[in-house]
Amino acid sequence: MFTGIVQGLGEVTQIDDRDGIRRLQVRLPSGRDQGLETGASVAINGVCLTVVGWNQQGVQFDVIDETLRLTNLGALDIGHLVNVERAARFGDEIGGHVLSGHIHGQATVTEVVETDANLAVWWHVPEGLRKYVLPKGYVSLNGCSLTVGETERDGQFSIHLIPETRELTTFGRVAVGDSLNLEIDSQTQAIVDTVERVLDQRL
Repeated sequence: MFTGIVQGLGEVTQIDDRDGIRRLQVRLPSGRDQGLETGASVAINGVCLTVVGWNQQGVQFDVIDETLRLTNLGALDIGHLVNVERAARFGDEIGGHVLSGHIHGQATVTEVVETDANLAVWWHVPEGLRKYVLPKGYVSLNGCSLTVGETERDGQFSIHLIPETRELTTFGRVAVGDSLNLEIDSQTQAIVDTVERVLDQRL
């Protein structure tokens, strides 16, 4: 389980493709590798990955074809920066909202509007997921717990970011055309699906 409160930026230090599996090595933010064990869960750009090893250059994760296809991890290269969050522990503060680290699809950045203190990012959602993205509802983009701002009928939505989020995450470098890993809120999904099922039964 994750909270969507990104703990810092990691750097991809090695990529090794073999037999349908990509071994991804990431140098975690300072101090975030303390107490790490094989089998631990770490969210990389919002994707729940399992630690398989580590060395002085970083922590290693194995990423299968399906994950590479569904997420933006397949587009990473050495030197790229990623959002990092260690798995939540019992008693931790839930500053964002509860996340599983299981990505539903990718959203594409369509516009970036920057002012002195604020950043608004417009993004396009795949048609099958739009019904779960509601104004003032929660989503996770690249592992960040965010509140949805405005919505448009063509499947575009906005989020507004404070300077702290821009500094600690990859959103400080986001650009039009970028693909963001999207995890919809599980409670919103359950409510929408339940209402649809009830209405279908009444027809």
